[in-house]
Amino acid sequence: MLTFLSIRDFVIVDCVELEFVPGFTVLTGETGAGKSILIDALSLVLGERGDATVVRNGCERAEISAEFDIRVLPDLADWLRENGFENQGDDDGVCLLRRLVDASGRSRSFINGRSATLQQLRAAGENLVDIQGQHAHQLLLRSEAQRELLDAYSGSRQLAQRVTEAYRVWQEVRQRRVAWEQKAASFLEEREQLEWQVNEISALNFSPEEWQMLQAEHGRLSNAASLIEAAQMGFEALSEGESAALPQLNGVISRLHHLLDCDNSLKVVLDLLEPAQIQLQEAVYELGRYQQRLDLDPQRLQEMEERLAAIHAAARKYRVIPDQLPELLRTLTEQLEEFGHKEDGELLAREEAAARDEYLKLAKKLSAERKKAAITLARQVTGAMQTLAMAGGEFAVGLIPLEQGNAHGMEQIEFQVSAHQGLPLRPLAKVASGGELSRIGLAIHIITSKLGATPTLIFDEVDAGIGGGVAEMVGSLLKKLGAERQVMCITHLAQVASAGDHQWQVTKSIDPATGKVSSRIVVLEKQERVEEIARMLGGARITDTTRKHAAELLLSARENGAA
Repeated sequence: MLTFLSIRDFVIVDCVELEFVPGFTVLTGETGAGKSILIDALSLVLGERGDATVVRNGCERAEISAEFDIRVLPDLADWLRENGFENQGDDDGVCLLRRLVDASGRSRSFINGRSATLQQLRAAGENLVDIQGQHAHQLLLRSEAQRELLDAYSGSRQLAQRVTEAYRVWQEVRQRRVAWEQKAASFLEEREQLEWQVNEISALNFSPEEWQMLQAEHGRLSNAASLIEAAQMGFEALSEGESAALPQLNGVISRLHHLLDCDNSLKVVLDLLEPAQIQLQEAVYELGRYQQRLDLDPQRLQEMEERLAAIHAAARKYRVIPDQLPELLRTLTEQLEEFGHKEDGELLAREEAAARDEYLKLAKKLSAERKKAAITLARQVTGAMQTLAMAGGEFAVGLIPLEQGNAHGMEQIEFQVSAHQGLPLRPLAKVASGGELSRIGLAIHIITSKLGATPTLIFDEVDAGIGGGVAEMVGSLLKKLGAERQVMCITHLAQVASAGDHQWQVTKSIDPATGKVSSRIVVLEKQERVEEIARMLGGARITDTTRKHAAELLLSARENGAA
């Protein structure tokens, strides 16, 4: 349960430190005094989002700390240990949550002194406090809120999530099957086109190596006459002509050899000419061999030109250069192979049937849980209505079948009510007045709160729209709930306040020097409670009569509690 709360520089609160006790505690005060600020601060430290507007004007940051006794919450203790937030030694039964929000809006969160994310803070808070806000009754008019409440009451939240997931899987497979059926014809046409393209390019039997060889050979064949003429001219100039270079060089070298005896310095010249003689002779031999290889072959040239034309035609057709034809063939082949792995209608139909069967299995199980819980919840709420000035009234939970089902199951949840005996059951949203809705909603919240494991329950003006004897019964219900849990309630009703085991008063004051508004909370003693309840009964003018009435309310509440 909540044992301690510290609030600093939050909205209009400068510094408040509160120690909490078990039982039913009421918070009262004039309108605008800041009663709900306590709930807002607690919500912030439990993981709600906050911004710079929560920081008290002129202050650097707002700071809220809440300490909880978790000795009866083993699941939370395990969660803290798994996430590295456990306390050591004598403090292992304590959980300390802390939240800082600075004037720039930056927020920091801590669990047992260790930095935590907002999501982790919220996860811990969900196990510690359940806050029912001022507009909780209005939420009951929404179909989704009714469904979620029934699933929580029946303990079927996880099963409902599994149903939602199974429905999602079923619909995904169904959409794939429908898409396949719609595109089956186009798939077949595209596959046939790919097969034709792959066969056509494959039949070309083309490779980059062949392309390079074809270009080189075609270049030689198409220029064979010119090459032969050039080789013959070179051969004559070097070796066979009247003034060929090689014979003349040979003659010079021979004459210089004969003159070496006369002048040995000619050897340097010979050393330079003899390698040239060798190179020139090799060139003549190579030209002779080249001449022998050259051949004018018109038929071979025609064959090569036809081959090149076919390759160029294919490249133009597929809008690529010839070198890219092998890569294009590989890409088209891969696409064709993918068509071999395309989903087929029969397989998709089997998958869809299996997914639908899984959904129906889970949905039917959820329906059974809802039906059982609906009967129990209806009986308990109907019983509570008899004590809330709705004698003879009846509450029921309608399970309206859905032919195809949806993501939330095979039925729509509808809360139905008959406010008075003899009236037919009709949807809650259509027949309940504001006061009736408040009473029914309060009864539902109290009943469902009893089932949860959350040790601290906070009701923020959920008694709006009721009064008189009904308010006394509401106070009595909350007091009974306080015997089992730690219960806090913000209220404007004297009848509810008088039922509290403890009463705190929220007041607002203005500093005459600075003009700053401050809110403070004080724990009321016996006589102070009489004065505060008298104020709630009589307003600004408190008389002996209102004090006497207030004292009687407190005495009656104590006697009823003892009974």
